[in-house]
Amino acid sequence: MTKKELFAGWNERMFLDDPAAVAAYCRKYWPEECSHIIRVADEVCRGYFLFDLKWDMERTWEPVVFPEGKVDWEYKPGDDPEFIYQFNRHRYFICLGQAYWITGDEKYARRFVELLMDWITTVKRTPETEKTTWRILEAGIRGEYWVKAMQYFKDSPLVTDQVADAFYNCLIEHAEFIIRMHSPYRYMSNWGVMENHGLFEIGVAIPDEELRRRYTRIALEHLEVEARMEILRDGVQWEQSPMYHNEVLHCYEDVLILASRNDIDVPDSILEAVQSMAWADLAWKKPDHHQFIMGDSDDTDIRDYLSVAAFLFKDPMLKHGGFARLDFESVWDLGIESAGLYEDMEAMEPDFTSVALSDSGNYYLRSGWGEYANLLHFHCGTLGAGHGHSDKLHVDLAAFGEDILTDAGRYNYVAGPGRFEFKDPTAHNTITVDGKFFTVCKDSWECSKLCQPVKQQFFTAEDYEFVQGGHLGYMDMEQGVFVNRKILYIKPNLYVIMDEMYTGGAHTYEQYWHFSERGELSLGAAAQVREPKLPGPESAGDPDPTLHKGGKDLEFDPEQIGTPPVQKAVFKGDQAEASVWFMTPGAAGEMIDTRISRHYNQAVERKSIRVRKDGNGFTSLLTVICAGKAGAAEGVKVTKLPVKSALKGIYYPSAMAEALKIEAHGTEYVVVICHQEVNSPTDLVEVDGCLGFGNVIVFDKSKDVLVGTVMNY
Repeated sequence: MTKKELFAGWNERMFLDDPAAVAAYCRKYWPEECSHIIRVADEVCRGYFLFDLKWDMERTWEPVVFPEGKVDWEYKPGDDPEFIYQFNRHRYFICLGQAYWITGDEKYARRFVELLMDWITTVKRTPETEKTTWRILEAGIRGEYWVKAMQYFKDSPLVTDQVADAFYNCLIEHAEFIIRMHSPYRYMSNWGVMENHGLFEIGVAIPDEELRRRYTRIALEHLEVEARMEILRDGVQWEQSPMYHNEVLHCYEDVLILASRNDIDVPDSILEAVQSMAWADLAWKKPDHHQFIMGDSDDTDIRDYLSVAAFLFKDPMLKHGGFARLDFESVWDLGIESAGLYEDMEAMEPDFTSVALSDSGNYYLRSGWGEYANLLHFHCGTLGAGHGHSDKLHVDLAAFGEDILTDAGRYNYVAGPGRFEFKDPTAHNTITVDGKFFTVCKDSWECSKLCQPVKQQFFTAEDYEFVQGGHLGYMDMEQGVFVNRKILYIKPNLYVIMDEMYTGGAHTYEQYWHFSERGELSLGAAAQVREPKLPGPESAGDPDPTLHKGGKDLEFDPEQIGTPPVQKAVFKGDQAEASVWFMTPGAAGEMIDTRISRHYNQAVERKSIRVRKDGNGFTSLLTVICAGKAGAAEGVKVTKLPVKSALKGIYYPSAMAEALKIEAHGTEYVVVICHQEVNSPTDLVEVDGCLGFGNVIVFDKSKDVLVGTVMNY
């Protein structure tokens, strides 16, 4: 295969339309990214490898240096094989190509040819290397990276007929290997998409028309099934990891770009899946434009993939979630002509704020679309296989554009305590029972125990929003426990989190609150408040209708009627602040040291709070959060109130119903939470002069003390 034969038609078929113009565009609009790419390319030229690109799946923080240009493709620092995989994907080949056009320096072409030919001639596919350098996932990824890199260098005199022939034959070997390795496993794994996406790109690059049609047809057949199988109806890739969701999205976007340029028909099911994935990205994009570090995810800006999706689907709302102009990487793939078309596109603020991605069990309560907005994420969905974590009922919270409550991240994939530290329930803002885990890790990827989510209602009103969900992870215990979490959002910055543990036995509950490391956390001393002893029947489940005839109010000590918080935590970020009130008598919170990993191979210390409570029978934990700009919680007062039967004149024990009064920003809110059915035969609940019917009711006392806004019946 000669160079002329290999590259015939590449200008029309491949990604890049005008590399010189794209390089000039990047120098003008993305100088920092240009400097980064040149730095990476220069390091590669001297045998220095550090993986710190934005979407590197396994980043490194210590360089690996090969002396005198000799590269060991099987080198593994430490006990993590992920370096071998990342190293042999050859993403840095693209950096060499971009630096080549940004600077015009032929040294980058020379290094590309040296490394490519060294790999082709020394790394042979064997049963042993198929576990390392020739692992099938890396073969699929190289299908993208090699093809993209070669389009930058195809006109260099250093790419000779010999290089072109070796490159072509190795591409064929890659393609046939990907086809041979296909299995049903690929239909549900991100591997299948990455592999077949690489096969598609190899197919488009191949000059032989018969092979081109065969490779692209097989790739699209597999990608179509994978799109229908692993992309849920709400657009979320089923593995419950935004990072791998976006890796899959990127692969499909590449396929759509090349398919459009080569007039290849793409099944509607793929088009629909890709668009829905982009909309899921839009729904969960944090105010700082990053994805949540949910499951095996890094803290990454996702505007680039939203920008590409906006261009492909001509969607102004997706563009609102993307960049104002094409970013550095996207312009190399879409081309200089597309950059102008994208910049001329209208951007429109999405016509929704909060949203339920109910198939995946991810719910997002958002105050607005600005960079200083609040956003709460609640998860009650499937585990998501190996990349998912034990995060049932977990919440993330960003306020005034900063992280307040966060996940722990992933750290690394090496089986052992370090991996489990970030995957276990204790790493998430959720609840454990008796120190046991509702999901139990067996190794880095597999679990010995799974946990069924119980997805429930999501409801949004003008001033309030509500979501709840539970799980069956503790129903296998003696005297099993059903754990349920209710979340009420009082716009724009108040949150009531109601945890309910239904059981007939005695248990110890631990509730975890993990705060961002980018701030200071303090926890106030316990108030030593006991649950008020309410007059009334011993069995509140069958109240005596003759008791307290006439519905006269019972007399209480005033402190019992307005129980203050047990403890209060305060988190202070750069500009954001959050106050957290722990409202359950008998609960005790303590500060603990934990870690957070925003990027692979990196973890730092942070402060968290663990709340412990012993309970016999039904137990609840009530938490109130006010989060926003510094000072947002100033003057906010939270008290716990008893709930009264309006017609019988009796008070319910906390195991049946509880209430909170929140005085904030000149408004008095009363929140009623019924844990069980209380209205029998005909009745209303009464709290602080407010009357209503429902299991969760909110009253703004300045507007309404009758009926209220019912969030859950």
